Amino acid sequence: MSAPDIRLIAADMDGTLLLPGGRIPDRLWALLRRLDERGIAFAPASGRQLATLQSMFAGVDGELDYIAENGAYVVRGDEEVSSDAMDQSVVAAVVGRIRSLVQDGELRAGLVICGKRSAHIESTEPDFVAEVERYYAKLSTTDDLLAVDDQVLKLAVYDFDGGEAHTAPAFADFEKTHQVVVSGAHWVDIMNATVNKGVALQNLQRALGITPAQTMAFGDYLNDVELLKSADWSYAMDNAHPDVQAVARHRAPSNADEGVIEVIEQLLDLRP
Repeated sequence: MSAPDIRLIAADMDGTLLLPGGRIPDRLWALLRRLDERGIAFAPASGRQLATLQSMFAGVDGELDYIAENGAYVVRGDEEVSSDAMDQSVVAAVVGRIRSLVQDGELRAGLVICGKRSAHIESTEPDFVAEVERYYAKLSTTDDLLAVDDQVLKLAVYDFDGGEAHTAPAFADFEKTHQVVVSGAHWVDIMNATVNKGVALQNLQRALGITPAQTMAFGDYLNDVELLKSADWSYAMDNAHPDVQAVARHRAPSNADEGVIEVIEQLLDLRP
């Protein structure tokens, strides 16, 4: 049986492409070269900011596509494909609520304003800062998040006690007008209603002139559901959230077993 006509592969990062310790598998670099030679585009698809993704893949020969900020910012090389900035009134409302909930002891959390230029924080709590620095290569600290001058793509809340159980319910009313997405065990992202990784993948498909039937996608968590729905060749990792496994058409080995690489090499006959 011949390999399918795949022209684009999108892979979530944490829990999907990255090893459990957060490192890119060594085998990926050679695979990316083989994909480039075959004319197959590869797009990291992450809640991380663009600058962080670009720094992680800085050693790649050739051009990658990037789905950053959970889909709010899509870039091909140095060219913007799409972006979706938030209204400042919504930003102010989220900042105010986080401040109030933390002050009242109802949440142990910190907020990141994810802008086009940089990520911005006002909390200097060491454990929060250490966690944020893992994901944001461009990061600035300010005395007042309401004074930030940037196009805001996403608001990311880090909840020390678990985002799905605490932060997500605290912002449930925002779901009437916005996306409130649990993007990890401790992270909840608030974005425009029109933003998700699936919309971003569709924008990239249009830019490349390809179809869902020519697209593979890999994911493990709730913010990957729309991504998988936008690709005919959709894979949930063995370690994926049950709701993600229910959506995907196929299953991949866990990230610990380098499942993304295993599936791509086998399906597209790209083993070294």
